[in-house]
Amino acid sequence: MFNRREFLQLSIAAVSGLAATRLLGSERRSLGVQLYTVRQEAERDLPTVLEGIHKIGYTKVETYWNIYGHPAAELRRMINDHGLIAPSGHFNYDGLESKIDYAKALGVDYVICPMLPEGMWFTLDGYKRAADQFNTWGEKIHQAGMQFGFHNHNYEFRRFGDTTGFETLMKRSDPKLVCIEMDSYWIAQAGQDSLQMFQQYGNRIQLLHLKDRKPGFPTTQVKDTAAEHFTEVGSGTIHWPEILAAAEKNGVKHMFVERDSGDLPAMESLRISFQNLQKIG
Repeated sequence: MFNRREFLQLSIAAVSGLAATRLLGSERRSLGVQLYTVRQEAERDLPTVLEGIHKIGYTKVETYWNIYGHPAAELRRMINDHGLIAPSGHFNYDGLESKIDYAKALGVDYVICPMLPEGMWFTLDGYKRAADQFNTWGEKIHQAGMQFGFHNHNYEFRRFGDTTGFETLMKRSDPKLVCIEMDSYWIAQAGQDSLQMFQQYGNRIQLLHLKDRKPGFPTTQVKDTAAEHFTEVGSGTIHWPEILAAAEKNGVKHMFVERDSGDLPAMESLRISFQNLQKIG
C-alpha cells in the first residue's frame, strides 16, 4: 500500500508515459489510413481494400484524388459499408475550389491541400500567394461546415533568409481558417522536429500523418526520390511516444498511417504499422 505522498509522486512520474498510452488507448479504436498508401490496389478494387483495412483494425480512412471518380454519395456509402468513416480528404491545389461541394457530399470534416504546385516552391512570393488563396478557400470551406488545412512535405522548409516557406504560409494565413496536417516523416526529412512544431503551432495541428524514416540518410529540403526513406511506423528512427504525447496534449483530432512507397506490399506494411502502434506507450 502507498501513502498519499508516495502515490502522488508515482502518478507525476508516470504522466509523460501515460499521455501516449491514453491517446493510443482511444486511437486503437479510431486509427486511420491515408488511402494513398494503397493507391494501386484501391484503383483496381477499392471495396476489397476497404475490407482489408477494416480487418487489420483501422476504423477510418483519409481519401485522396484518384478515387474521386466515384460519385461522392457512392464513395461515402462504400466506405461506411465496410465499417469505416472518412473524416478527412486530400484535394489537389489545382481545382480545389471546384471540389468543395463534392467534399461536403462525401461527409468529410477536413478538406486538406496535400501539396503546392511545384512552381510555387522556390520563391517566398509563391508561398504568399498560396497563403492568400488558402484564406479564400478556408472561408468558403468554413461556410460549408468544414475545416481547411494544409499537409506539409519537406520542400516548404527551404530557407529564404531568416524565414522558410512554411513559416510564411502559416504567418500569412488565418489560423481559424487554415489548420495543419503534420506529416512527421517529412518534418524529420526536412531536418525539423515534430515536438518543436507542436510547441510552435499548438492546436493548429489538428491532424497527424504517422510515417517512419529509415536511419542513415541525410536530411534535405528537396522533394525528390533521394528524399524517400520510408518504413513502417515503429520500425524507424522517429520517437513516437513523445510525438503521441504531444498530440494528446495539443488535441490532435485524427491520426492516419501512411507509407508513400516501400519494400513490403502496402497492406502488409499497414498491418505492421498498426501492430507496432499498439505496443507504443
